[in-house]
Amino acid sequence: MEVQKHPKHWSHEHVLVDELCRHVERYAGPGAEGLVFRGEKGAILRRGNFGRSTKWQVVVAAAGLPAGFHFHDLRHTGNQLAANSGATTRELMHRMGHGSMRAALIYQHATTDRDRSIADALGELVDLGRTDDSAVESKEEEDGDDGLGLGAGGVIAR
Repeated sequence: MEVQKHPKHWSHEHVLVDELCRHVERYAGPGAEGLVFRGEKGAILRRGNFGRSTKWQVVVAAAGLPAGFHFHDLRHTGNQLAANSGATTRELMHRMGHGSMRAALIYQHATTDRDRSIADALGELVDLGRTDDSAVESKEEEDGDDGLGLGAGGVIAR
């Protein structure tokens, strides 16, 4: 399997990508169709032999993850992080290989952190719209403008 590392134009190293590249180089099957995760004899991992072949419970405990953590939880975590970083529904669909928006929308539920990010971004936009120009401020006072772009009647002025 040919490993394509991340583009050189990225501004910083991506540890996970580098780690995955090392795994592929060491363990993956040969060729473009080579399996990335294989059993001891190079065969496909199946649900019935996955836990034994990977020693999954030992790996989960060693990683400090909670008991009962499933392999599929990694997919969920990755997609949740992508959604939290601002990925659109279409981008999530592409990452997950889904043709409908239903699955992607699961990962775009509102969170307090995301609400805070949105509020901060809106605040920055308001701040950018404000001016320190005293001539503008004095004109606003004459016109009865409150400085927020609202006219005397509370209507947005353009």
